[in-house]
This record gives sequence, C-alpha cells and structure tokens, in this order.
Amino acid sequence: MSAPRFTLRRGVAAAAALPLLAVALTACGYGSQAKDDTTERTAAEGRKLSADTVRIGYFPNLTHATALVGIQEGLIQKELGGTAIKPQTFNAGPSEIEALNGGSLDIGFIGPSPSVNGYAKSRGGNLRIISGSASGGVKLVVNPDTIKTLDDVKGKRIATPQKGNTQDVAFLNWVSEKGWKVDAESGKGDVSVVRTDNKVTPDAYKSGSIDGAWVPEPTASKLVSEGGKVLLDETSLWPDRKFVITNIIVSRSFLKEHPDVVEAVLRGTVRTNTWIKANPDQAKASANAALKELSGKELKPEVIDPAWKSIQTTDDPLASTLKTQAAYAVGTGLLDKPDLGGIYDLTLLNKVLKAEGRPEASDAGLGAR
Repeated sequence: MSAPRFTLRRGVAAAAALPLLAVALTACGYGSQAKDDTTERTAAEGRKLSADTVRIGYFPNLTHATALVGIQEGLIQKELGGTAIKPQTFNAGPSEIEALNGGSLDIGFIGPSPSVNGYAKSRGGNLRIISGSASGGVKLVVNPDTIKTLDDVKGKRIATPQKGNTQDVAFLNWVSEKGWKVDAESGKGDVSVVRTDNKVTPDAYKSGSIDGAWVPEPTASKLVSEGGKVLLDETSLWPDRKFVITNIIVSRSFLKEHPDVVEAVLRGTVRTNTWIKANPDQAKASANAALKELSGKELKPEVIDPAWKSIQTTDDPLASTLKTQAAYAVGTGLLDKPDLGGIYDLTLLNKVLKAEGRPEASDAGLGAR
C-alpha cells in the first residue's frame, strides 16, 4: 500500500512543526520539551520480551488516567515482565509527536488532533492509533459575572490550550456553529481565542485577562474552584455523550519490530481500565499520587472529585468521533481534508479484547487497507 498523501494548511503545519510552535508558545508558557518523569521503571519478574525497554509518553493530565494509574500501580509493567518501562511526560502534543516521529519515543497517549496532524506530517508512514484511552473531561468554564448565557460568549476572551489542539478545534467549531467569525490563525474575531498553557490558565482567569476557557480536566475544575461556572460540558454535543479525548499511538517501526511489546502494553492498558472502573476511588487516589510525583503537588478534593467523575476511561478508540474532529479542523480552515485511511491498526487491541472475552473495537473504516 502506498502512503496516503496529505496537504496541511499553514496553521496546522505550524501546530505540527515543533520549531515554529515553540516560538509561538514561548510567550504563553508552553513547555515543548519532554521530561523523563522517573528513571527506568524496575522490570517485573518474568521473561524479557523482544525489547529491553519501551518508552511511553503521556501528559500529567487526568485525561491520561490510563497511563497515570497503569504506570503508578505497575499494571502495565506486570504485563511486560522483564521489559522495563521508560516513562516520559510532555506538556504539548506536537513535542510528543516529534518524539514519536523522531524515534525517541515508542508509544504515546495523546489527543485526536495531534494524532491526525502527526499522521499527516509523516504522510501516513510513521504512526498508528492502536487503542482508545479516554472520553470526555472537557468543559467551557466562564466567569459568571460577565457570561451568563452561551450567547454572552460573543465578544469575550476565551482560552484554549494551544492553536490547533483538540480543544482549540472543538471551540472554533462551536463558535462557527453559533454563526460567529474567528480567524483561526490569530484567534481574533467575534470571540477572542487566547491560546494559553493549561498550567497558567487559572492564574489568567484570576487576573481577569480571560473571561473563560474551553479546557480539559483538571484545569476546568481548577477554574470552578476559583469561582468559575461550567457553562457547557462538551459531552452534551456528542452522540451517546462520548468522544475521544485521548488515544494510544505507536511508532510504526516499533509496532513492526516489537509487536509482542505493544501487545503487552495494550493488555496492561485494557486491564488498567478494567481496574479503574472496578476501583474508582482507589484509582482516583492513584492518579493523584502520580500527579504529585510528576508535579510536586496533588490536586485538592474540590478539584479532583468533579474532574474524575467527568472522564471515562475506554479501550474503544471511538474512531467515528476522530473522523468528525478531523472534519471540524477542516471546517475551521486549519486543515486541508486529509485521507485518514490507515490511521488505525487495532489488530493487537482486538486480540487482547478477544482474550478478555470482550467485543472487538471498530476503526470506522479507517484501518489499514
């Protein structure tokens, strides 16, 4: 099969190209470098698989709960036996995509927009989505003194995490459906879209420099704890109240060379999600402990409790919603219509699900062909 061809508009090319992105985001505090959250995790007893280590990337966000809990509790490592995990954390999707495309990362937890952009950047040659991880956990939180209805958002300053990221695209699409005009490149228009690092968004809200934010958890609940009000939960905009917020992706070369390692990781993530659902309170505490280890601070109950309830871990990649999100990016002018055929390879996930007595996941017609 020849690799599908893609043409990105300048906006998405900038969002996908790290050197350009770093310049654009320096002023708003975005970190673009990966961080080894620990040294190599101690391998479990058992047979070493075809690789000595597997490098797994993720964000210190609750929407990456599968990674946080699976690594914290050793549930993924257990399936890897003598093959050790080398975890790396990232602050922005493009840096994780660059690590995958550049060969310094093997498997990553990441949002749908960076997944699409990364697939396009490699012309379909380097990356595959191999599983889902989470749904939901995104809200529009506003200052109730200045915004009381959805129509009041017009003329206000609303933060999103990053130009072209999953929440940015969703907000721009929502604005368009309201009939308002915003230039996707500059963020200027009937609404001012202020691209702001999630870490500093609560301070920007407290200072009054933004009127609200369309953000993932736990940032949304942090804003609520500062007096913000949830004006819209993005789940209300989707059929069955489900949409992909986090995928698991893999370097195609690593998948080809070490399918046994990838299968073990997926067995670990599937069993982690099962454990999370069976032990929600213990899992929430585990995720908070992981966040404390990564950032030095745990989330307060008034933040983590509502945030945790709004996120659903899932093995299903919810592929049809990724297709819709890609269409949103096209509609905003950030992306030329891509051919996403081949972006999914769910072979190993479905092998694991079958072994667990579970139904197969669908790639919505976007699998290898």
